[in-house]
Amino acid sequence: MKFRGAIAAMAASLALASCAGGAGSGQRLKPVANPSEVVATELAFARAAREDGQWTAFRKFAADGALIFGPDGAFEAKPWLSKQNNPEQSVRWQPHAVWSSCDGTLAVSRVSFVDPGDGTTGVGHTVWQRGKKGEYRWVFDFGWPTRDTPPQSDMISADVAECGPVSSVPDASTGQRRSADGTLAWGFSYSADGQRNFTVWTAGAGGTMTPVIEVSIPPAG
Repeated sequence: MKFRGAIAAMAASLALASCAGGAGSGQRLKPVANPSEVVATELAFARAAREDGQWTAFRKFAADGALIFGPDGAFEAKPWLSKQNNPEQSVRWQPHAVWSSCDGTLAVSRVSFVDPGDGTTGVGHTVWQRGKKGEYRWVFDFGWPTRDTPPQSDMISADVAECGPVSSVPDASTGQRRSADGTLAWGFSYSADGQRNFTVWTAGAGGTMTPVIEVSIPPAG
């Protein structure tokens, strides 16, 4: 199921939503997709990086056990982030697309970014996991530079997986992680030559799991 909305109108409402508190204590979390909340969290994350400092924001929005997929492979984020000082200018990014499981327990965003320090531009994906109080925190972050400035769009697309039983599953050799309802899965691998691979599957018609993101980044240099 696909949804599209103009970012100009959407961003304003989402910015307000990102300032609001999470679900109240004692309120039961409904197992439904909420891609707007994922976008709102991504926008709040980007704003915190600008206002509070890049690595401060990364620490604030990271889940326990979160991973960063760097040029040398994946590593646990929080121990590394605790030793980082904020750069004078934060990397700036904005979301362009979101994929969500039917139950909303997992979502993946795609962003474009620019580093004002050296002018580097690029693209990235963030995997978001919903917590017990309904808040989203990132569990996987993967970005890479691009030669050309990524195309900018006034639209944010949202794709929600089909609900219901899943009739097929991705190859377990990818080290996949899955949403609670199994309708979104993601996995990554690091080749011996330094190539980084990232794949996301969502449930389509009949519960068939189909790749919606397939990225392979060759080693740097």
